[in-house]
Amino acid sequence: MLKFMSNIDNNIIDSLESILGKQHVLTDYEDRYCYAYDATAVGDALYLPDVVVLPENKEQIAKIAKIADEHEIPIVTRAAGTNLVGGCLPVKGGIVLHTSRMNKILNIDKDNLLCVVQPGVVIEKLQQKVSDIGLFYPPDPASLKVSTIGGSIALSSGGPRGFKYGTTKDYVLGLEIVLADGTVLKTGGKTVKNVTGYNLTQLFVGSEGTLGIITEATLRLIPKPDEQQVMLVCFESMDLAAEAITGIISAKIMPATLDIMDKNTMQTIEKFYNAGFPTDMDAVLVIEVDGCKESASIQTQQIIEICNKFGAKNIRASKTQQEAEEIWFARRSAFGAVARLRPNVLTEDAVVPRDKIPEFIRRTRNIFDKYNLTVCIMGHAGDGNIHPNVSLDLRNKEEAENFEKAAEELFDAAIELGGSLSGEHGIGMSKSRFMKKALDENSILYMKGIKKLFDPKNILNPGKIFYE
Repeated sequence: MLKFMSNIDNNIIDSLESILGKQHVLTDYEDRYCYAYDATAVGDALYLPDVVVLPENKEQIAKIAKIADEHEIPIVTRAAGTNLVGGCLPVKGGIVLHTSRMNKILNIDKDNLLCVVQPGVVIEKLQQKVSDIGLFYPPDPASLKVSTIGGSIALSSGGPRGFKYGTTKDYVLGLEIVLADGTVLKTGGKTVKNVTGYNLTQLFVGSEGTLGIITEATLRLIPKPDEQQVMLVCFESMDLAAEAITGIISAKIMPATLDIMDKNTMQTIEKFYNAGFPTDMDAVLVIEVDGCKESASIQTQQIIEICNKFGAKNIRASKTQQEAEEIWFARRSAFGAVARLRPNVLTEDAVVPRDKIPEFIRRTRNIFDKYNLTVCIMGHAGDGNIHPNVSLDLRNKEEAENFEKAAEELFDAAIELGGSLSGEHGIGMSKSRFMKKALDENSILYMKGIKKLFDPKNILNPGKIFYE
């Protein structure tokens, strides 16, 4: 006889198996253990679901939700599990609803520049598919090779291209959603302009699975740029790199990406991957321009001139698509490289106004030095989104406690500089205790009211966003 953490018994398991088939309802300890974690480092904590279900359509999900609603069983929707703030952790047990079988691109409408997809579609797969017909889906989180559209919408994830092209929220035209009681809701539509009533679509974008379960998404596409060129620009100090960023933007140049990495990050990447990063420089910018061939060439030359004006020591511009891909591969390898230093790596995500980047990076370094923790800093400088990657061993109680203290000081610094807690990773479980610092009391009150309206029994991803 199975023992359950939440209101599940063997009769409920039987009901789930009748909906999905026995092979798509996982109850063995070994199977459930695989879903007790996401990409968040949580030390020795184990958040074991009571059951894992793998539906393939909205009808099955609606039936599962009705069972969960009737018995007040938590449901945590999960895809690739790349979340970095504990957003996929089943902290109260219950059902993990895995969307891996809902992985179809249902339609690509070239004439209307849109596509309709299921939530389990991998982002890179969608990008490749639309690229083949001359279209472009810009959102590009670092985990795009495995992360999915559903998770990306749940977090309104971004990536390096957010500076020019915006984030996921700017590409979601409509959604199909199963609510907590099994009701199917459709929001938005297939038009870019739509002000018919409240914008429910954007309410669900970034809601982290706490308001409903996404079963289908209609996404906006744009024409694919003809040309892309990537530059690696090195500076002796963060201040000079930041001045160059300001200079580029002031010149009314809008690169597709404007990323920054510090010396620790470059040195760490070079330990494991020979990317040719200058380990003696304090900062490097990864800049990508795109457009027609002539425009990309002009932008590249203008950026080189501006960076030289602000003391760039070395500028490497890609001459082939392979060179461009090598630079981006190295940039996207940063998290993996840092993860190889110690048993754990914790990635934070804060946003500050662009002109506060040098000060925020200085304060970040000082905070983690104070607590004797190794930090590698990178981020999307164009939109002020900075990611400190901290290498540590969570089995060491002192290190774990020091990280918690440092994280709080980090977010205090971001808020003090006019920023916020997250640009693309969300709040999840690990940042929920800081919400009262970032938002006024009334904002939190109304957010909780919205949560209660859509999920009165608090069964959808409980324990996330709001501190409990």
